[in-house]
Amino acid sequence: MPICFLEKSPHNDAIVRALRELGFDLNDAQAAEITRGKDFIQLKNGPFDLDLIFAPDGIESFAQAWARRVDVEGFPVCHPDDIINSKRAANRAKDRESLPRLEAFRDYWKQRRH
Repeated sequence: MPICFLEKSPHNDAIVRALRELGFDLNDAQAAEITRGKDFIQLKNGPFDLDLIFAPDGIESFAQAWARRVDVEGFPVCHPDDIINSKRAANRAKDRESLPRLEAFRDYWKQRRH
């Protein structure tokens, strides 16, 4: 399932418009949650399931995470360290289970970049 980390912004209504253009059937309550930047929103009423996260665990601010982002084939992606820190902070069983694979990927990725 795709996950989007978004900045809380007075322009979040543009996200609502973009999601509707993509085919998401947002009701008024969902549109209002997106516009105000509710911490976590799950959408299952579009062409694919999508999680919108405005305040992920373990990441102090969007601006700092954006400064650390990496580009993958032209797309901005959270730095692997931020993803790992968020999984650790969430501390759910499924997140703890994924940590060894994420850490191994991060280490592999860092070696390939040098």
